[in-house]
Amino acid sequence: MALNCGIVGLPNVGKSTIFQALTSAPAEAANFPFCTIEPNIGIVNVGDQRLSKIAEIIGPQKVIPTIVEFVDIAGLVKGASKGEGLGNQFLGNIRQVNAIVHVVRCFDDPNVVHVHGEVNPVDDIETINMELALADLEVVQRKQANLPKLMKNQNKEISSKAKMLVPVLEKLVAHLEQGFAARILELDKDDLELIRDLNLITLKPTLYLCNVDEDSVGEDNEYVKAVKDFAEKEGSRAIKICGKLESEISALDSEEDKADFMEAAGIEVSGLETLTHEAYNMLGLRTYFTAGVKEVRAWTFKNGAKAPEAAGVIHTDFERGFIKAEIYHYDDLISNGSEAKVKEAGKLRMEGKEYVVKDGDIIHFRFNV
Repeated sequence: MALNCGIVGLPNVGKSTIFQALTSAPAEAANFPFCTIEPNIGIVNVGDQRLSKIAEIIGPQKVIPTIVEFVDIAGLVKGASKGEGLGNQFLGNIRQVNAIVHVVRCFDDPNVVHVHGEVNPVDDIETINMELALADLEVVQRKQANLPKLMKNQNKEISSKAKMLVPVLEKLVAHLEQGFAARILELDKDDLELIRDLNLITLKPTLYLCNVDEDSVGEDNEYVKAVKDFAEKEGSRAIKICGKLESEISALDSEEDKADFMEAAGIEVSGLETLTHEAYNMLGLRTYFTAGVKEVRAWTFKNGAKAPEAAGVIHTDFERGFIKAEIYHYDDLISNGSEAKVKEAGKLRMEGKEYVVKDGDIIHFRFNV
C-alpha cells in the first residue's frame, strides 16, 4: 500500500528544493515562477528504527522498508482554477494524490522573489486554498447540473443516490463558494460515500509544511506560529523544515557526515524523517513487519485492519486463503532478544480472522489457496 503525497504551494516557496532534499532526486530549482512544469515524482523510504533493530536480531539477507511517493507539483497562483499560470494542468495532477503537503514560505530573503511582493504565510495559504476550493466548486456544480437527469433514471439505485446527493451538493456549493476547504465541512460517513467519486481536492488530508531559514530551526518564528494557529483551527497539522539545510544534508555522502552536520545545525530529526512520518500518519496508516532469514520487511496497513485484510497487503491470496496468523510484537522481540526467547516467554500467539493488527506487530501468515 503506497502513500502518494502531492507537494503544492505558491511559486518560489521552496517546494522543489525540499523535494530534492527529501528524495535526493534532481528537481530544477530556480528563482522564478513556474520553474517546475511537469510534476517530478520521487520514492522515499519511510525511516523506521524498528526495522533496523529487527534486522540486527534476525540477520536477514535483505531489509525492505515501506515507502512514500512524493509528487512535486508546479507552483499555483491566484486564478489557477481559471487557468492562470499553468493552473488547470496542475490541478489535475493534485486530484491524483492521496494527501497534500502544502509548502508555505516562512522566511524573509530579499534575494528570493515573492509572487505577491511580501511574505504573509496565512495570506499565501488562503490564496492556494481559494483556488483549490474554486476548482472543486466547478466539479460539484457540474455534478449538480446533472442531477435532474440522474433522478429520472430507470435504475432505482442511480435515481435514489441522485436524490440523496441534492442536499449534500447544495451544502458543498455554499461552503466552497466562500473559499473554504471541503475537509472542514461537517459531513458524515454517508455524505462522504456519496461524493467519493468526485475526488475533491479540498477533501484530501493536508499537512502545512513551513519552510524556514537557518535561524528558525530551533524556536518558531512569527510566520510559523501563524501557520500553526491556522492549521489548528482547520483541524490540520503544521510542521517546519529548513529546505536549505535539508538540501545540504542530502548532498553529503555518508550517514556519519549527515549526523555530524545535523548536530552542528541543531537538528535532532531530519526533515525527511519528520515529513515522511507525518505524511504516513496523516492517512491513518500503520506498519507491521515480516521477519525471516531471507528478508525483514515493513508493510503498510490501514489502522483498524483485521488480520486477513493486513495479509492481503502482501498478496490477495494471503487474504483469500487466510487461516491463522502467528504474531508477536516488536517490543517483545526487543525485551527478549530473539525470536526463540519470545516463544519461550509465551509471547508468540496464534490469532484468527477477527484479530485487529497493531502497529509494530511481527507476523507470519498461514494461508491455503
